[in-house]
Amino acid sequence: MKVAYIFSTQGHTVSYKLAKMILPQLEEHGHGVQVVGMFFFEDNCYVLRKGDPIGERLAKVAKEQGIMLMGCNQCCYEREIDGMLVEGATIGCFPNLYEGLSGNMPDQVITL
Repeated sequence: MKVAYIFSTQGHTVSYKLAKMILPQLEEHGHGVQVVGMFFFEDNCYVLRKGDPIGERLAKVAKEQGIMLMGCNQCCYEREIDGMLVEGATIGCFPNLYEGLSGNMPDQVITL
């Protein structure tokens, strides 16, 4: 099964759910499904900045496993992090997300 994650809620979504649950499983190849994409909203976009420890780990896994990483364009522009993203991450809106996933469509989209 293929899944895509949308990180939309604030708080511990990225620092806990991604960094302490999902990412370690991906690093150990034990997540149980193929992750094809991750889309980040609001302050969750900060994890995509170069130098962020979670973001750097995520970029490595994404490159190895073919996971699309994208930050919401408006969110990244408002936070002034465009041009500062980890290798392989892009900025876009829903049409870009749909296009990016079209060649490797998820069976489910999970919003956290």
